[in-house]
Amino acid sequence: MTENQPKSRTEKNKLQKKLRRDVGRAIDDFSMIEAGDKVMVCISGGKDSLTMLDILLSLQRHAPIEFELVAVNLDQKQPGFPEHVLPEYFQQLGVKYHIIEEDTYSLVTDMVPEGKTYCGWCSRFRRGILYTHARQHGFTKIALGHHRDDIIETLFLNMFHGGKLKTMPAKLLSDDGENVVIRPLAYCKEVEIERYSQLVGMPIIPCNLCGSQENLQRPKIKAMLKDWDALYPGRLENIFRATTDVVPSHLLDTKLHDFEFEKKPGLPQIAIKSL
Repeated sequence: MTENQPKSRTEKNKLQKKLRRDVGRAIDDFSMIEAGDKVMVCISGGKDSLTMLDILLSLQRHAPIEFELVAVNLDQKQPGFPEHVLPEYFQQLGVKYHIIEEDTYSLVTDMVPEGKTYCGWCSRFRRGILYTHARQHGFTKIALGHHRDDIIETLFLNMFHGGKLKTMPAKLLSDDGENVVIRPLAYCKEVEIERYSQLVGMPIIPCNLCGSQENLQRPKIKAMLKDWDALYPGRLENIFRATTDVVPSHLLDTKLHDFEFEKKPGLPQIAIKSL
């Protein structure tokens, strides 16, 4: 045993406890998992989804309620994708798993014009396939591996490029009303997830589809937030906290707040002059 091994083990244990605490708090705050749930844990092969599976399995072993976890991977037939890696890893963990094979890769690359990003169509196809699989196999929850940093990045992507004040919710009823999506890593920091996946030695499979494209907006937002975090410690924490403490009456959305209230006695009149 080398000198660094005990230190790595200690660091791994500390990170696992921190991630378990954050995931447990998110599950409790948003009522993500209940007794009898059958949870479809969506695994892409990246660090986030594999860490989510690891932590959920750990929590399941000590939870006061019983619920089922099934790892589900959508094999989109990307060239060079190592099909054997995830099944072998799931078997090693002793977790039930499903592998769905759908060639969305060819569809996306044929449909999207050169120079445009694949992410929109790729995620739409993936979501539809996973939602259908969840309905067909009786899953009550669909767990996705988005973390705190994804939520913050999405907030700015929607503001800068969509003109909307919205992000990824920790728990969501799908548009068709038939699936409940949860994000157990909502309180977890990406840097801690990345380090934990390294210490555990997870078989990370990079995405060679959207990850290979240039001029994507999310990496630019990520770089901006990384700079802010270095220059202004605590800023990202405050931004994330703001998503949990919203005051609709102090925004300008007429669909969220009734601005047609009658004038109450004692309130000053506002003079409006004709131009």
